[in-house]
Amino acid sequence: MKQESIVIENLKCHGCANTIKKGVSKLDGISNVNVNMDESSVNFNLDESIQKRENVLRKLAGLGYPEKGNNNFVSKATSYVSCAVGRMTEEN
Repeated sequence: MKQESIVIENLKCHGCANTIKKGVSKLDGISNVNVNMDESSVNFNLDESIQKRENVLRKLAGLGYPEKGNNNFVSKATSYVSCAVGRMTEEN
């Protein structure tokens, strides 16, 4: 297992963090997903024999949270939808 950290765009709240954690955790070979709100980063363990970092980047971008420096209008709009879904599905 390799520890990874990706600094992302559009992280606004715990709803966003919830969506990111659930989405990335669904990928095979990924464990211990944590979102750091202060640093706008996603931290996780990656089993490189099962999963590639590039697939995690694609997943994050698809959710509206691309790697820092890769933001665009579509990503911003998608992040608002993901944020709303994350807020509705937050565990209390």
